[in-house]
Order: sequence, then C-alpha cells, then structure tokens
Amino acid sequence: MKTVLKTFAAALLLGVAAMGGVAKAEQVKIGVAAEPYPPFTSPDASGKWVGWEIDFVDAVCAEEKLDCVITPVAWDGIIPALTTKKIDAIVSSMSITAEREKTIDFSDKYYNTPTAIIGPKDQKFGATPDDLKGKVIGVQVSTVHAVYAKKHFTGAQEIKEYQTQDEANNDLAAGRIDAVQADSIALGEFLKTDQGKACCDLKGMVAPDDEVLGPGVGAGIRKEDTALKEKFNAGIKAIRANGKYDEISKKYFDFDIYGGAPQSN
Repeated sequence: MKTVLKTFAAALLLGVAAMGGVAKAEQVKIGVAAEPYPPFTSPDASGKWVGWEIDFVDAVCAEEKLDCVITPVAWDGIIPALTTKKIDAIVSSMSITAEREKTIDFSDKYYNTPTAIIGPKDQKFGATPDDLKGKVIGVQVSTVHAVYAKKHFTGAQEIKEYQTQDEANNDLAAGRIDAVQADSIALGEFLKTDQGKACCDLKGMVAPDDEVLGPGVGAGIRKEDTALKEKFNAGIKAIRANGKYDEISKKYFDFDIYGGAPQSN
C-alpha cells in the first residue's frame, strides 16, 4: 500500500511540475483608437471590439502564439501610451511615416488604401489644391491627413482639426465645413450611412505624397521591442502565405486591401 501511495504521490508531483512548466502565451496589449472606425475597429453592442483589423491581429497573434488583449486608447495619446508601456503595439490604421519612425518602429505593411476628399452633394469640386481653395477642410488631429492638408491645401480658408473622424463627418453633414479628408475606406463607410447618403459624396482622391502619407499601414512597436516586431512580421507573412489574410479580407472588402496608393491615419 505504501508503495502504491508513493507511486501515486510521485506521479501527482510530476503532473503538477509539468503543468507549471507549460509555457503561457506572451500577453500583448494591442492599442486601438478608442472610437468607432469602421470597418477596421469598432465596439459592438456588447462592447466587444470587432472589425477587419481585429480579425487581422487575432490571426497574427494566433499564428505567433501571443495572448493579445485589445486596449482602447485616445488616438492623440496612442503613441505616448506605447512609449510609456501602457500598451505593447498599435494596430489602429496607423500609417508608416518617417516622422513617426523618429519615435517608434513599425512592422511590415499590412494594408494600404487611397486618401479621399468628400463634400456636399450639391457642390461640384474635386480634390486638388485649386478645388479646395477658400474652403474649410475637416481632418482628424494627429493624422497624416492633417499633415497633408496643411502642406498641400494652403489656399484653404481653414484646416479644422477634430478629435475623432466622426466629429469631422458630423460637421460636414451639418454644413459647418466644406470638405473632409480621410482614408477612402473609412469615408466610404460613412457615405453608406443614412447621414452620409443624405449629405455628401466622393469628390476625388488626393495626389500622392509618399513622404507624408507613407507606404501603408503597419503595427506600431517600441524601438527596443525587436523580438515583438519580428513576431508581427512573421505572423503577417504567414497569414499572407496560408490564405488567412485573404479569407479575412473577403469578409469586408471586394478588392485587394493590401495594395493601393498611399493612405490612412
């Protein structure tokens, strides 16, 4: 009996030790802008974050065995939140730019779409500096759109900055501004809403400026977190190769979101 008990105790200890030795997935706090940005990131009725970027990062994290936790942060404070380690990565339609790379690093590009101008349906104009001369243009603060508008639309009456894209869109619908510049997909989603259908239409795409708009969107990562950057890059490469990226994208888009002209936030 003693031999049996000893054998059982030894087996139990080995089991506990084995359980203790199981490596837990590395937890990574994924920062997203704390505002709806469909179809990329939005909270649903229950408060759960959903959208293309949520599905995308879930796939990358599953591939690299990372325990990723969505962490909403105010957009204009999202880079400071990363550098002060309140979050570990930014996956929030952030364009890769030389200016941002002075402070943080980026993963490889994971999508890219054009930059657009929208305005009132009853006004006919395009997306050139001459078209927008004398107009009030709405942009979201701390985005490449704000930088672009200030650089290229110097003849505008005002470049008006908003904390969120929704605020800019709402002011356009209310007739308080003349145009809005933002990512074409995000503006396309607004134009599908009842408010957007009633007020506005697409005026055109802005001229390229790689220095300002960058080559595409990447995950923002602290410069010293080279291992995490490597995991993100490996995960992006893997889901592009195994078809998961295309599978996710087809749920939301009928075109190749990976390619395209310079764009986004």
